[in-house]
Amino acid sequence: MNNDLFAKILSDKTFLGAVVSTIFVILTGYYARKKKIVPENGGKVLSNILLNLTLPFLAFNAFMVPINDKTFTTGLSTFAFGFIAYIALIVLSFVLFPQFKGDRKDTLRILTIFGSTTFFGLPIIDAILPAGTLYANLFNIAYRVFLYSYALVVMSGAKFERKYLKQIFLNPIVIATFLGFVLWLLQQYAPQVNVHVEPKIVNKKFVEATVSHFAFYRIDQTLPWLFKAFQYLGNLSSPLAWLAIGMTLAGIDLKDAIKEKAVWYYSVVKLVVVPAVMLAVMLLINVVGTGFGFQLGYPAIFAITVFMATPPATVAVSYAINYEKEAELSSNASLLSTVLAVFAIIAWVIILTALNANGIFPA
Repeated sequence: MNNDLFAKILSDKTFLGAVVSTIFVILTGYYARKKKIVPENGGKVLSNILLNLTLPFLAFNAFMVPINDKTFTTGLSTFAFGFIAYIALIVLSFVLFPQFKGDRKDTLRILTIFGSTTFFGLPIIDAILPAGTLYANLFNIAYRVFLYSYALVVMSGAKFERKYLKQIFLNPIVIATFLGFVLWLLQQYAPQVNVHVEPKIVNKKFVEATVSHFAFYRIDQTLPWLFKAFQYLGNLSSPLAWLAIGMTLAGIDLKDAIKEKAVWYYSVVKLVVVPAVMLAVMLLINVVGTGFGFQLGYPAIFAITVFMATPPATVAVSYAINYEKEAELSSNASLLSTVLAVFAIIAWVIILTALNANGIFPA
């Protein structure tokens, strides 16, 4: 990467604003908990609000956009690639930890496969590259299927039962994603409404006012006053997530985590190796799959790479604790990798931005 490009990336207002905001709000949450401004369960309360209220709105809002041949192809490719990616991660995880055996290996594998994509990754993607949010949600459908099936079976030792389908498909975020996805796909076939579109500037070019046709449920156009409320709720996701992360970090002691070599090894694998491997796979699939109509554009690749560089999912860690499968290792790995993930994601964003500036990714 040349110095001019590096300087340009670091001086970009959107990137700089997102990075500074992330670190500042996390530190604010840390301070608030350390000074006991918020109660001990403050982080957990915010997490519940996020997972059950604001993130579903963020997921749904991402689909209130037009559909065309390009976004349709990328969207379906991202959805399919989600299942390919998690099957590949399951296979890869057996190779990544050769020095570990038994429960220790199983736990590290699950923590590696399943990152905190929804809670940690999605708000960052939406803050830095909002165009990637739609594809992030489509990719995450496969994540939830495997998290509540494969991960649960490995960590509990039990057989998969039909009752677990409720956890997969009745999750508020999954419902919002599926609903948004279906509406997004069918918008061209739904009854249309004429909407007066105000003049605006797109890509530094002035676009005159026009009358356009939109599906009646495209509330971003047909009911903008209602969609504004949806946006307010969805936009709460990033600051609430960062506050909750800071509060959580304030309640944990880093000393024990940094003493364990396995935790450092895991963090390097999770935050460096896995995103690098997945990025290489996506670039390869783009080359091979183009002839079959398979295409992952830059927003999708950006979102998936950020997802891969997130610390372990809270659900995966809770499996280890609940089923007494290396609970201490899981907690320490979660703590250290959460701290390091903030800086790892910043590094990956810089790398991805540089690659995109050099024309590595399809438009």
